[in-house]
Amino acid sequence: MEHLSLPTWLLGVWDRLRSSFWFLPSAMAAGATALSFALVWLDTWLGQESIERLGWLYGFGPEGARAVLSAVAGSMITVAGLTFSMTMLTLQLASQQFGPRLLRSFMSDRGNQLVLGTFTSTFLYCLLVLRTVRGTEDASFVPHLSVTFGVVLAALSLAILIYFIHHVANSIRIETVLADLSQETRSTIERLFPAQMGQEPKGRDGRISAGLLHTLEGDSRAVFVEGSGYVQRLDEAALMRIATEHDLVIGVDSPPGRFVTERVPLLRAAPRARVSEEVKDRLRQAFVLGADRTPMQDLQFSLHRFVEIAQRALSPGINDPTTALYCIDRLAQALWLLAGRDMPSPVRADEGGRPRVFVPVNTFEEFACPALAAIARYGMNDADVVRQLLASTSVLEARAAPEARDTLRRLAAAIESESGASLRSFDIGVSPHGPTYPYG
Repeated sequence: MEHLSLPTWLLGVWDRLRSSFWFLPSAMAAGATALSFALVWLDTWLGQESIERLGWLYGFGPEGARAVLSAVAGSMITVAGLTFSMTMLTLQLASQQFGPRLLRSFMSDRGNQLVLGTFTSTFLYCLLVLRTVRGTEDASFVPHLSVTFGVVLAALSLAILIYFIHHVANSIRIETVLADLSQETRSTIERLFPAQMGQEPKGRDGRISAGLLHTLEGDSRAVFVEGSGYVQRLDEAALMRIATEHDLVIGVDSPPGRFVTERVPLLRAAPRARVSEEVKDRLRQAFVLGADRTPMQDLQFSLHRFVEIAQRALSPGINDPTTALYCIDRLAQALWLLAGRDMPSPVRADEGGRPRVFVPVNTFEEFACPALAAIARYGMNDADVVRQLLASTSVLEARAAPEARDTLRRLAAAIESESGASLRSFDIGVSPHGPTYPYG
């Protein structure tokens, strides 16, 4: 699993902030506020005579400066409202077409956040600079440098608006959605395999695992969560540190992706006498819970999103098998990458070689077969979908470890047997297994 150098709760907070729609615009608005005060102070420090020597600045009087700033501020808040409406419409379309699990990806899109932040920041900047413009008989002050920068921000916002129109149109294309999901899944695989927590114990894995589980079933204490939710992150480095400090053996019952309540244990630790309330609190802090599943440490969730899009595409209401073919391609690409990785041992040892932590690890076939079978159940009557599934299974079978090949072979035989009628109805001389090509 991923080695976490920062506290787990802090990483969980940062992950929620990154996927929120308000954090980046709020940070940009705070920056615009600080920039307005800084430029107005610079205008005051330079003085009117120094500003007049800079010929490239706009030479507005008080009324002209107010008119320019008011026009920019008014137009920016109008465009911000339009941007927000288009974004909400995009989210609605994405939820209906691709499934609600994809909303997280759209909300965490940096392009959408940057666009909204640019418009709101420009509005706030112009509003704050506008309050400093004075044009009375007693005193007159026009922050020429600040007003000029406001015009520059307006021009930049126009370019951002053009980018936003292109970005929205491109972001709802199925090719773009699947490419982004594929990249995110690849990153998840790179993080999770191989494991970087501790080291694999020497000896036969099966015997060590059996011995460790026997220890945990005996004199152990279960640690439960206060509340409920999905396990989003697990700091295995913290578990290893606690196990080493207190000479414990820890077995994780709820890995990332599992839904837990007050009655479902997070983990078990042995021996029971060494698991004090303080140790239990530290063990709980190694887990981050949330209202939904996230792809950070949950590879099954990453793969399931391809399956969900394919199933929706094959439903009678949408009936878009071409999209399902795209999903199978991207799913097979991720599984092909996974097939070339060594699955980490579920048992992790400390520096002295003593087994300390047991974390359940899925095998390759446990990732691949349920995902492919879930699409097959919906696309059994479509010959193209069946051929694509058989072709993908054939490619994965050639790359997978020997112990996984029999399972993939049985899955392919079951798909071919159940869909034999649809394949024979449209048999035009094409191999039922389709092309065999690697997914780079």
